[in-house]
Amino acid sequence: MTTKHAQPNRFIRLPEVIHLIGLSRSQIYKMQSEGSFPRSVRLSERSVAWHEFEVLHWMDQRRHLFPTAYAN
Repeated sequence: MTTKHAQPNRFIRLPEVIHLIGLSRSQIYKMQSEGSFPRSVRLSERSVAWHEFEVLHWMDQRRHLFPTAYAN
């Protein structure tokens, strides 16, 4: 039997994004404007969030680009 791994399907707000990736707010928005970080999604007039699976995918891509940075 084949089991599919469920992708996280939730929105995460900026404090959690910062905690997950370890970069500052300004760096996240700079990379987003350059196209090197996932785009945020507007939840309301004054609130944005990111798709968790897109942020996790971005993290996996970084691990493949810089494998020695993640070696212990």
